[in-house]
Amino acid sequence: MSLNTLPPSDAAQSPLPPLRDPLFDAMREELAGHDAPPAVRKELLAAFASHHAQQNAARHWWRRLGASGWALLGCGAGGVAALALLLMVMMAGRAPSHDSGPALVGGDDSGAFIALDSFERIEQDPAPRVLATTVPRASLTALGVAVSPENAGDMVKAEMLVGADGSPLALRLASQ
Repeated sequence: MSLNTLPPSDAAQSPLPPLRDPLFDAMREELAGHDAPPAVRKELLAAFASHHAQQNAARHWWRRLGASGWALLGCGAGGVAALALLLMVMMAGRAPSHDSGPALVGGDDSGAFIALDSFERIEQDPAPRVLATTVPRASLTALGVAVSPENAGDMVKAEMLVGADGSPLALRLASQ
Protein backbone atom coordinates (compact mmCIF):
# COMPACT_ATOMS: atom_id res chain seq x y z
CA MET A 1 0.00 0.00 0.00
CA SER A 2 1.40 3.42 -0.87
CA LEU A 3 1.45 6.46 1.41
CA ASN A 4 -0.74 8.51 -0.89
CA THR A 5 -3.78 6.24 -0.89
CA LEU A 6 -6.16 5.06 1.79
CA PRO A 7 -7.13 1.42 2.24
CA PRO A 8 -10.47 0.61 0.56
CA SER A 9 -12.26 0.04 3.87
CA ASP A 10 -11.19 3.48 5.21
CA ALA A 11 -11.86 5.26 1.92
CA ALA A 12 -15.57 4.46 2.10
CA GLN A 13 -15.81 5.88 5.64
CA SER A 14 -13.63 8.96 5.08
CA PRO A 15 -15.27 12.18 3.84
CA LEU A 16 -11.95 13.26 2.25
CA PRO A 17 -11.29 12.59 -1.46
CA PRO A 18 -8.49 10.13 -2.26
CA LEU A 19 -5.01 11.62 -2.32
CA ARG A 20 -4.22 10.16 -5.76
CA ASP A 21 -6.24 10.82 -8.85
CA PRO A 22 -7.13 7.53 -10.57
CA LEU A 23 -6.89 9.19 -14.01
CA PHE A 24 -3.10 9.40 -13.64
CA ASP A 25 -2.63 5.72 -12.69
CA ALA A 26 -1.80 4.74 -16.30
CA MET A 27 0.84 7.45 -16.51
CA ARG A 28 2.35 6.37 -13.17
CA GLU A 29 2.59 2.76 -14.34
CA GLU A 30 4.30 3.82 -17.58
CA LEU A 31 6.82 6.05 -15.79
CA ALA A 32 7.57 3.42 -13.14
CA GLY A 33 9.37 1.42 -15.80
CA HIS A 34 11.69 4.32 -16.63
CA ASP A 35 14.55 5.14 -14.32
CA ALA A 36 17.08 7.96 -14.53
CA PRO A 37 20.74 7.00 -14.94
CA PRO A 38 22.62 6.93 -11.59
CA ALA A 39 24.75 10.00 -12.46
CA VAL A 40 21.66 12.10 -13.30
CA ARG A 41 19.87 10.91 -10.18
CA LYS A 42 22.88 11.83 -8.04
CA GLU A 43 23.10 15.34 -9.57
CA LEU A 44 19.37 15.93 -9.14
CA LEU A 45 19.48 14.90 -5.47
CA ALA A 46 22.51 17.15 -4.84
CA ALA A 47 20.82 20.13 -6.52
CA PHE A 48 17.65 19.49 -4.55
CA ALA A 49 19.59 19.31 -1.24
CA SER A 50 21.57 22.51 -1.88
CA HIS A 51 18.43 24.40 -2.97
CA HIS A 52 16.55 23.44 0.21
CA ALA A 53 19.58 24.14 2.41
CA GLN A 54 19.69 27.72 1.07
CA GLN A 55 15.93 28.15 1.60
CA ASN A 56 16.12 26.80 5.17
CA ALA A 57 19.06 29.06 5.99
CA ALA A 58 17.14 32.11 4.79
CA ARG A 59 13.95 30.99 6.51
CA HIS A 60 15.54 30.20 9.90
CA TRP A 61 17.71 33.29 10.55
CA TRP A 62 17.77 32.67 14.29
CA ARG A 63 19.76 29.48 13.75
CA ARG A 64 22.62 31.53 12.28
CA LEU A 65 22.90 33.64 15.44
CA GLY A 66 25.71 32.46 17.65
CA ALA A 67 26.10 33.00 21.38
CA SER A 68 27.41 36.53 20.87
CA GLY A 69 24.44 37.41 18.63
CA TRP A 70 21.96 36.17 21.21
CA ALA A 71 23.85 38.04 23.97
CA LEU A 72 23.69 41.27 21.96
CA LEU A 73 19.99 40.73 21.31
CA GLY A 74 19.40 40.11 25.03
CA CYS A 75 21.29 43.28 26.00
CA GLY A 76 19.22 45.31 23.55
CA ALA A 77 15.97 43.91 24.93
CA GLY A 78 17.15 44.59 28.48
CA GLY A 79 18.00 48.17 27.53
CA VAL A 80 14.57 48.72 26.04
CA ALA A 81 12.93 47.30 29.19
CA ALA A 82 15.07 49.54 31.42
CA LEU A 83 14.17 52.59 29.33
CA ALA A 84 10.46 51.73 29.58
CA LEU A 85 10.78 51.32 33.36
CA LEU A 86 12.58 54.66 33.64
CA LEU A 87 9.85 56.40 31.63
CA MET A 88 7.15 54.86 33.84
CA VAL A 89 8.93 56.08 36.98
CA MET A 90 9.32 59.56 35.52
CA MET A 91 5.65 59.70 34.51
CA ALA A 92 4.55 58.56 37.98
CA GLY A 93 6.35 61.54 39.55
CA ARG A 94 4.53 64.13 37.42
CA ALA A 95 1.72 66.24 38.78
CA PRO A 96 -1.74 64.72 38.35
CA SER A 97 -3.85 65.99 35.51
CA HIS A 98 -7.01 67.99 36.16
CA ASP A 99 -9.15 65.14 34.86
CA SER A 100 -7.98 62.63 37.48
CA GLY A 101 -10.12 64.09 40.28
CA PRO A 102 -10.24 67.14 42.50
CA ALA A 103 -6.96 69.02 42.68
CA LEU A 104 -5.72 71.02 45.63
CA VAL A 105 -5.01 74.74 45.39
CA GLY A 106 -2.65 76.39 47.85
CA GLY A 107 -4.27 77.96 50.86
CA ASP A 108 -3.34 79.47 54.21
CA ASP A 109 -2.88 77.74 57.58
CA SER A 110 -6.47 76.47 57.54
CA GLY A 111 -5.75 74.02 54.72
CA ALA A 112 -5.78 73.76 50.97
CA PHE A 113 -8.70 74.49 48.69
CA ILE A 114 -10.19 71.90 46.33
CA ALA A 115 -10.24 73.40 42.83
CA LEU A 116 -13.68 73.56 41.26
CA ASP A 117 -12.45 75.32 38.10
CA SER A 118 -9.20 75.18 36.13
CA PHE A 119 -5.96 76.47 37.66
CA GLU A 120 -5.62 78.99 34.82
CA ARG A 121 -9.05 80.44 35.59
CA ILE A 122 -8.25 80.67 39.31
CA GLU A 123 -4.87 82.35 38.69
CA GLN A 124 -6.31 84.83 36.17
CA ASP A 125 -9.13 86.04 38.41
CA PRO A 126 -8.35 89.68 39.36
CA ALA A 127 -10.03 89.78 42.80
CA PRO A 128 -10.97 86.42 44.31
CA ARG A 129 -12.49 86.46 47.79
CA VAL A 130 -13.21 83.85 50.49
CA LEU A 131 -16.79 83.43 51.71
CA ALA A 132 -18.01 81.29 54.62
CA THR A 133 -20.94 79.06 53.67
CA THR A 134 -22.65 75.76 54.35
CA VAL A 135 -23.04 73.05 51.71
CA PRO A 136 -25.10 69.84 51.78
CA ARG A 137 -22.90 66.80 52.53
CA ALA A 138 -24.49 64.90 49.59
CA SER A 139 -23.00 67.43 47.13
CA LEU A 140 -19.49 66.58 48.38
CA THR A 141 -19.54 63.04 46.97
CA ALA A 142 -18.29 64.35 43.61
CA LEU A 143 -15.21 65.67 45.44
CA GLY A 144 -14.43 62.32 47.04
CA VAL A 145 -15.95 62.86 50.49
CA ALA A 146 -17.52 59.72 51.93
CA VAL A 147 -21.23 60.16 52.59
CA SER A 148 -23.54 57.63 54.24
CA PRO A 149 -27.35 57.61 54.00
CA GLU A 150 -27.57 58.65 57.65
CA ASN A 151 -25.62 61.90 57.21
CA ALA A 152 -26.42 62.73 53.55
CA GLY A 153 -28.87 65.47 54.56
CA ASP A 154 -26.45 67.24 56.96
CA MET A 155 -25.00 70.64 56.18
CA VAL A 156 -21.21 71.11 56.33
CA LYS A 157 -19.39 74.37 57.04
CA ALA A 158 -17.08 75.35 54.22
CA GLU A 159 -15.15 78.27 52.81
CA MET A 160 -15.52 79.03 49.13
CA LEU A 161 -13.11 80.93 46.93
CA VAL A 162 -15.32 83.04 44.68
CA GLY A 163 -14.22 84.97 41.61
CA ALA A 164 -14.91 88.64 40.95
CA ASP A 165 -17.92 87.67 38.81
CA GLY A 166 -19.39 85.52 41.64
CA SER A 167 -18.54 82.11 40.17
CA PRO A 168 -17.16 79.48 42.59
CA LEU A 169 -13.47 78.71 41.98
CA ALA A 170 -12.46 76.48 44.90
CA LEU A 171 -13.84 74.97 48.10
CA ARG A 172 -12.31 74.24 51.50
CA LEU A 173 -14.09 72.35 54.27
CA ALA A 174 -13.92 74.27 57.54
CA SER A 175 -12.68 72.52 60.64
CA GLN A 176 -15.44 72.19 63.22
